[in-house]
Amino acid sequence: MPELMNHDEFRTALENAIKGKSANKSPFSVAWATGKLSRAHLARWAENHFHYVGPFADYLGYVYARMPAKYVEAKDFLLANMYEEEIGGDRHTDLLIRFAESCGTTRERVMDEDNMSPTTRALQSWCYAVAMREDPIVAVAGLVVGLESQVPSIYRRQTPTLREKYGFSDEEVEFFDLHIVSDEIHGERGYQIVLEHANTVELQQRCLKICEIGAEMRLLYTTALYRDYVEQELPLSALGLDLPLAA
Repeated sequence: MPELMNHDEFRTALENAIKGKSANKSPFSVAWATGKLSRAHLARWAENHFHYVGPFADYLGYVYARMPAKYVEAKDFLLANMYEEEIGGDRHTDLLIRFAESCGTTRERVMDEDNMSPTTRALQSWCYAVAMREDPIVAVAGLVVGLESQVPSIYRRQTPTLREKYGFSDEEVEFFDLHIVSDEIHGERGYQIVLEHANTVELQQRCLKICEIGAEMRLLYTTALYRDYVEQELPLSALGLDLPLAA
């Protein structure tokens, strides 16, 4: 029978729930970090990624509306996160579209939902379901800890390649530079909110499970990008990978 964990034990358990399921392990991420993708492949990523991260402020808005008023710092964090996404300087989705256009696609293609793969649609739907249906603290665990906190480690591997291998300018990769910094801050604030307010055995266990699922969802989404857009041109053997992909 699980027991209530102290903050240090719970923090380690949350990190372990994500460990081993990072999207960095996806063939798409490996190909990106090693400079083996084409600009067309990166364009397909941007067209899909828009529909996952584009509604992120909407996800957080649903959580904000249901967060208990007494959790003032949690509500303030969610509101600030939404502000940064939408109106705190350049809109994050506009920065993503700028990168997409530099890869050869168009704003119209990026915004067209028909260019979203089924797995991307599933990830987006999962995010909405978590935001609208889960306990608000559990939702923060899933969306911020399980998903958003992974971003800096992913982009730190990919962004240097964008400059050095593909020749993108600083302006074209601003989306990635911004999120390396902002999502590190957001991820840590998410951890602190979950550590403080998941104060029962049941809540802690639900947070652990949803972090694990969130990490799995992002890994499956990124793996599907490889299967849908890259695999025929770049087999696993060309990436030095020989393990079968998860179903």
